[in-house]
Amino acid sequence: MTVCTGNICRSPMAEVVLRDRFEAAGLGGRVVVDSTGISDEEQGHPVDRRARDVLTEHGYVVDGTHRARQVRAGDLAARDLVLAMTSQHARALRRLDAAAPVRMYRSFDPAAPQVAPGDPEHALDIADPWYGGRREFEDCLEEVEAAADGIVAYVRAHLDD
Repeated sequence: MTVCTGNICRSPMAEVVLRDRFEAAGLGGRVVVDSTGISDEEQGHPVDRRARDVLTEHGYVVDGTHRARQVRAGDLAARDLVLAMTSQHARALRRLDAAAPVRMYRSFDPAAPQVAPGDPEHALDIADPWYGGRREFEDCLEEVEAAADGIVAYVRAHLDD
């Protein structure tokens, strides 16, 4: 599960990209990808049109069924991997369930800064494109894509654990 603030930009973009990558890796039938937000402010809203447009222009399928929803503690207990877009999201998720398997999404990007356990995680934040323009949504997609193959490799290695 990918998690951002309102579940209309970053986390659904990551959901779409990961679903595509798992499908391409032959794991689509074995891996379920979804997304949520830490806030309820966008509850029920579709993917932001700018996020949808950037995804579509890069060849991803955005089927229009996504509706933003707020993460619940039960969601975390039912997931094998929870991918936070920022350190603020990671902290909120850990407050909901200290045992949840929360990781920073960009920690799977080989070009991202290396953050040792106990170090501040904010160096791995994916900036919120909401207040920006097209360039910010393009940048967000680039960061999401850069970590996607690492996430697929991680999940593949842990599927039969």
